[in-house]
Amino acid sequence: MTIGPVQVLVLGFEHPDFRGQVLAEIDRLRAADTVRLVDALVVRKHEDGTVEKVQRSDLTQLESAELGATVGALIGFGAAGLEGAELGAEAGAEAGAESNEILDEENFWYIEEAIPPGSAAAIVLLEHRWAIPLRDSIRSAGGSLLADAWVHPQDLVAVGLMAREEALASG
Repeated sequence: MTIGPVQVLVLGFEHPDFRGQVLAEIDRLRAADTVRLVDALVVRKHEDGTVEKVQRSDLTQLESAELGATVGALIGFGAAGLEGAELGAEAGAEAGAESNEILDEENFWYIEEAIPPGSAAAIVLLEHRWAIPLRDSIRSAGGSLLADAWVHPQDLVAVGLMAREEALASG
């Protein structure tokens, strides 16, 4: 199983107005094979304290077992070399075969307690499928990843504000 980079998004919605626009965009990206929804958990707490939970994944049971084996092997290798990789792969495959939901009840209860009434939160695991051919071409050219980071527009605005303050202070 070829796996692209997986991003964890934790989203908050102060006054949720769910009309399907987020799922429609995820579906559009999935149809274009840009992303794969590894797992998503959305928890909404109504004003009266009742809680709704929606969970969704693109993974089949087999894919979940394969992903679990891969992740388990990587963690095991990091912890205990080749022997750890074998044990981790077995444990990960077993866990993945049991359920294709990575975000479990523990995550659900944590989110439920953390959000105030009248709000919602989501944890989304997205696999970036678009990055697989790019990664493969970098590897075939003898390259390797040295570092990566996400630069958000808000970060760029903050840099601009700091530059302006420095310019005003020195000018």
